[in-house]
Amino acid sequence: MTALTAFLKKEFLAIFRTGKAVGLLFVFLLFGIMNPAIAKLTPWMMEMMADSMAETGLSVTAVEVNALTSWTQFYKNTPIAIILFLLMFSNILTEECQCRTLINMITKGLPRWKVLAAKATILLIVWTVGYWMMFGVTYAYNRYFWNDTAVSHSIFAAFCVYLLGIWLISFLLFVSVLVHSNTIALAATGGCVIGMYLLSFIPAICKYFPIYCMSASSLLTNSAEVIDFLPAIVITVILIVGQSIASIFCFNNKQL
Repeated sequence: MTALTAFLKKEFLAIFRTGKAVGLLFVFLLFGIMNPAIAKLTPWMMEMMADSMAETGLSVTAVEVNALTSWTQFYKNTPIAIILFLLMFSNILTEECQCRTLINMITKGLPRWKVLAAKATILLIVWTVGYWMMFGVTYAYNRYFWNDTAVSHSIFAAFCVYLLGIWLISFLLFVSVLVHSNTIALAATGGCVIGMYLLSFIPAICKYFPIYCMSASSLLTNSAEVIDFLPAIVITVILIVGQSIASIFCFNNKQL
């Protein structure tokens, strides 16, 4: 455990010295503020545009916003936040493999699984803090402005998307073990997501893919039931565990 703690400390120092953690957490915070802010400002913006649109023959009706408007913005911004997260940390393993900086530590007795465990822990902490901070800020403002009581299952819906983020972390690390380029790792991750997205158009199997968790926003309006997402959650958890085990096995047999 001493070796794991020391490596974790090294990883923490690295992401803070490079400014990655602070920058990403600021982005999550900004998105958390923007979600209710955009919803709150929408009627004012539409009113400002009404005169200019009237000159073209278009009329603007009154726009009513509520907490659901803000949550809709939250689920639109979350994929952007996920993409930024993956872009910023895509080289967390491949860079060290390319620079061969792990060889000295591993030859001195550091188990390889602890390298993966430390990097996965760092990614999980940043993702957890950032995502739930974005959710918490949006939730607090929604309660303050609109008394967010008419929205259903907001926490469970957010958890589904959070779990999707954990699956993406485990998949990115798994691909990073197999390749030496963060560009290829990102492309493979993006390709997998796009492939699942296209397959999700098939009604018979759409509920069995991790990407289905992104549609959890339908729970807010009771357009779906919690039980509808249980297959996707179970499959996602199985994939996370399976990918983590496969990553350790492949990394143990990888030539650095």
